[in-house]
Amino acid sequence: MAKLSRILKHRLHDETDAKRALSAAALDRIEARVKASERHHSGEIRICVEASLPLSYLWRDAPARERAVMLFGKLRVWDTQANNGVLIYLLLAERQIDIVADRGLNDHVTAAQWDILLKDMSGAFKRGEFESGLIAAVDAIDALLARHFPVSSRASNPNELPDRPTLL
Repeated sequence: MAKLSRILKHRLHDETDAKRALSAAALDRIEARVKASERHHSGEIRICVEASLPLSYLWRDAPARERAVMLFGKLRVWDTQANNGVLIYLLLAERQIDIVADRGLNDHVTAAQWDILLKDMSGAFKRGEFESGLIAAVDAIDALLARHFPVSSRASNPNELPDRPTLL
């Protein structure tokens, strides 16, 4: 029964829900925040907001984390030169956030630290405050990346991934 309820909940959401949750102006502000963040460090932050899981995930009762890990690869977040890309994944149907970080950053951040960070920001998503929650996520990850991957004045800092959030 729980599986059927979850499938129904997800089928009631589509891409238009993602567009309603984050207006074009909100996407512009989030994109600007990511751009500003990436001036402080050599890491890359990518945001993906998905209205609902594909039916194949729901049928298998797969967790949102599995989808986030798949999108980490599909959106090429793993493909940064210093292995310090981070995906912020927001699943609207479940109001759930997940963060997938490449091994370069995971070498410096423990699972317990990620859990605390996720718990701190999940309240905004549960209240439907998607823009402020995503900006808080960018700021928290910015602090981690700036600490572990600061930009040196001599190093170039190419923008390897798009800064605008992806809506699915």
